[in-house]
Amino acid sequence: MGKLIEQLAPEYGFTIHARVDVGYDPGSLKGSDVAIEFSTPDAALGNIEALAALGIPTVVGTTGWLEHMDRVRTAIDKGGSGLVWAANFSIGVNVFLRAVHETARLLANEPAYGAWAWEIHHHTKKDALSGTLLALVKEMKAAGYDRNIDTSSNRAGAHPGTHEIGFDSAADTITLRHTARSREGFARGALKAAQWIPGKKGVFEFKEIL
Repeated sequence: MGKLIEQLAPEYGFTIHARVDVGYDPGSLKGSDVAIEFSTPDAALGNIEALAALGIPTVVGTTGWLEHMDRVRTAIDKGGSGLVWAANFSIGVNVFLRAVHETARLLANEPAYGAWAWEIHHHTKKDALSGTLLALVKEMKAAGYDRNIDTSSNRAGAHPGTHEIGFDSAADTITLRHTARSREGFARGALKAAQWIPGKKGVFEFKEIL
């Protein structure tokens, strides 16, 4: 993701000010207009708090840290900065989330339909279930679908990501699926968010700003 963001950044009017990895000095980021954070679940929280302390607006594409959202909001408020996060920065996935929400809403009061949620990613992805699949399930529940949703995931090969939501009854099956062809869509969505967040204060979800 870092290489893709660096490659595409000039298209969005950005110049790379700093590149950081494990063990970096947060002070090296001073003077940055915005930071894009794609790391690992165990590193994300510390990175977010360090960037907030520097007052640098941040776009976070890492998943697996949402149980610490209260700490993140506190850090962002204290630093007077802004943050945009998403389980998935693909514009297509965010449209998919809305389609899933609407389908779940229409079937919420149709008890004949059971539901499943499934995904597959490359074998190096750290979290399973993925943040995107969890977000999809959350959308279904928010739409009023309060019955059981069977969830599963696979990790194999170099697959960039497929997410599938299904509803099944004795009469028929409805299947909604999003398949990523590459990680470029994630990078472009993150850069779109990076254009938007400077000057904003607070915590925002990517789907709010599309």
